[in-house]
Amino acid sequence: MLKEYRSISEVVGPLMLVEGVEDVKYNELVEIEQANGEIRQGKVLEINRDKALVQLFEVSQGLKISTAKARFLGKSIELAVSMDMLGRVFDGMGRAKDGGADIIAEKRMDVNGQPINPAARDYPDEFIQTGISAIDGLNTLVRGQKLPVFSMSGLPHANLAAQIARQAKVLGANESFAVVFAAIGITYEEAEFFIDDFRKTGAIERTVLFMNLADDPAIERISTPRMALTAAEYLAFDKGMHVLVIMTDITNYAEAMREVSAARKEVPGRRGYPGYMYTDLASLYERAGRIRGKKGSITQIPILTMPEDDKTHPIPDLTGYITEGQIILSRELYKKGFNPPIDVLPSLSRLKDKGIGKNKTREDHADTMNQLFAAYSLGKEAKELSAILGDAALTETDKKYAKFAEEFERRYVSQGFETNRSIEETLDLGWELLSILPRSELKRIKDEYIDKYLKSKA
Repeated sequence: MLKEYRSISEVVGPLMLVEGVEDVKYNELVEIEQANGEIRQGKVLEINRDKALVQLFEVSQGLKISTAKARFLGKSIELAVSMDMLGRVFDGMGRAKDGGADIIAEKRMDVNGQPINPAARDYPDEFIQTGISAIDGLNTLVRGQKLPVFSMSGLPHANLAAQIARQAKVLGANESFAVVFAAIGITYEEAEFFIDDFRKTGAIERTVLFMNLADDPAIERISTPRMALTAAEYLAFDKGMHVLVIMTDITNYAEAMREVSAARKEVPGRRGYPGYMYTDLASLYERAGRIRGKKGSITQIPILTMPEDDKTHPIPDLTGYITEGQIILSRELYKKGFNPPIDVLPSLSRLKDKGIGKNKTREDHADTMNQLFAAYSLGKEAKELSAILGDAALTETDKKYAKFAEEFERRYVSQGFETNRSIEETLDLGWELLSILPRSELKRIKDEYIDKYLKSKA
């Protein structure tokens, strides 16, 4: 028999204090029943002797504490999971949002999950093809990796997220692949864009969508990524699938965390965010990976908009510490009309060397990647020099590098949001562009690869 308490003493914003409680646990689920039978839900945030601080999942507006009663359910938030989740749309609390029937649960899983034991982790070393040259060719995504996208307000990160979700696949026969998409605090228009795009292209058949809109309670934002990761853990480690988790926008998640922290009157950390934000973000990001002896894997692409375009802001800064690299979008490239506007030079995938090469992508991948990076960097320098001193200051080789940089941005980086390139097409395009330069400049590529690939692409 569940114990009921009529001792709700205070409600402040999304927080509620219940006094005189017994045997209540942290994270326990709570039901608050009004006199008219209306039920709201929350979870225990803090326990101090016989007092429990409860975080409400809905707004507290209209809650009459004098007549309301609180029921502690003796369990934490759980998600009902089964293979029927694929192709469905849920809200941030895991309730069906597409008009379909509720999921008949194969099992119920605690959304807080369990961190993967470091000793049981398997090293990420298998290539995932996104179909986007600037990622596949230069900042390769590896199965089990966490690779965030750092965007800026107004840039088309939603289109990039949809493109990755639509095109991503693992190479090899009989590999079952799924996408779990968590939209956190997005607008109604963005939500419609994602759902329509996935339905139109058929990608929804292998996708589970969790949608938390901007007008949904801020508290729901905190549970949305946890719901998504729980669904991913079920598909990966129970069903042996390779799962790509895309979460957008982590900045909205951090803002919700700051809102709850302020309501709790906690001492703020950097820029008003709670001091435990690093730990909290790590509890999400570290749920990616591979486990020894299990076939499935979870790969994460969290997307965040950098407030004021600032890479040193706490959200991108802490994310960069926890994850294995970052893909950075450029406002300058976007203004030139290049899409996706990925700035390849400051972008980095720390595990890219593990997922490329013979039997994974192609033998020439590592060499051509290094050469493209170097040539693009020199080409940008040559263009800057030309802008200051004029073309007369450039040598013939400098002019070729400048031409290379222009062609690289126009053809390699700017492929549009509908083009899906195989890794072979991406590598062949790299050779085509390198043919602009004299052979003597290709110092980072083995002669045998130049002989094999350059002539055929020149």
